[in-house]
Amino acid sequence: MTKPDPLARFSTDLVRRLAARDHVPEGQPMTLSPWLAMSLLQKAVRRGRSDLALRAAATLLRDAPDRLWRRLGVIAFEDVGLGSLPTLGLTVAALRGKRFRLAIGGDWPVASLIVTELCAARKSRAADELLMGIETLSHLAEQRRDLACMTNACLRLLALTTTDLHQRALALTYILGTDRPGHPLPAHRGEAALAVDLLDELGVAPTTLAICRECVKKTGEALPLLVALLALENGLRADPTDDPMPPEVLIGDLPGWALDQFTREGKAALTRLAATTSGVAAMTAALVPKPERVRLLGRLLFRVEGSLLTNRVGGDLSDRLHAQQTFETLGVDPRHAAQALDLMREDLPLLNCIRAAVLKEANHG
Repeated sequence: MTKPDPLARFSTDLVRRLAARDHVPEGQPMTLSPWLAMSLLQKAVRRGRSDLALRAAATLLRDAPDRLWRRLGVIAFEDVGLGSLPTLGLTVAALRGKRFRLAIGGDWPVASLIVTELCAARKSRAADELLMGIETLSHLAEQRRDLACMTNACLRLLALTTTDLHQRALALTYILGTDRPGHPLPAHRGEAALAVDLLDELGVAPTTLAICRECVKKTGEALPLLVALLALENGLRADPTDDPMPPEVLIGDLPGWALDQFTREGKAALTRLAATTSGVAAMTAALVPKPERVRLLGRLLFRVEGSLLTNRVGGDLSDRLHAQQTFETLGVDPRHAAQALDLMREDLPLLNCIRAAVLKEANHG
């Protein structure tokens, strides 16, 4: 007897939602690099700004469609996560492939629906904050080294028996595998199927497991596994809240917050900020050597601007992970973190002026 597909209902729901729409929003691509478009898309989703997110998605669909679909999968698990498992299922259904999307209406109708749903969804960044913790927390340095040398069988046993969430998450990430260029953890050859089976042993619900398994297949990222792991904890509050947002500054039709350290223009702006006499530049210079200053500024900027959410849902565990990520994963003594973050907030107007100058030069270069 054939087992029912736990993901089938999300494909059906996707088709139903497409059919029920009054209209498909017009795609209005912008003149942006794919990197700027991806940054704008993700941060606009975090802020619930469907107007900007749709324009960024239209840009990627025109110029780099493969990047669009992969980015939507990443955004769903990184920024929505436990906040809305049904939205994750809907997104995974849309990632089934171009032929499927063509059969149900086409790439833009599907993409615009998914973007709109992601913007409106309740959001939780707990899985990404857990991932950042296991990758960077100083007190886990020895565990990062030791676990990388263990066999997958031993890692599985550790994950099944430990009561420490970070240790379990680290073991699970190594079982998935970290042996690819640029991975922040020591290289370890993994077994993706074993990682998913481990979550099954731990008691993850079948539908949640199926959603996360499918996204791991599509992206190869650990985030879906960590969403599933955190789903065992539950404990989210019913009422969402909006993070306080700094004033938005438009540079042309692009908001300044789209220029982060992972875009060429954003990194150039941070490099110039580091050379000023601003408060945040001075503190950064006092905390870290010159080669590390732009990276630290980028981390500070992410916490006071880039990672902010509307419709955030929290809980005791989520709140602890968020506080840990905010203050303990900057790469500096946590005692200095609050002051450094305050200085970055104070210097955002200066940074936006620098961003405008960088973009003007890039557009007229």
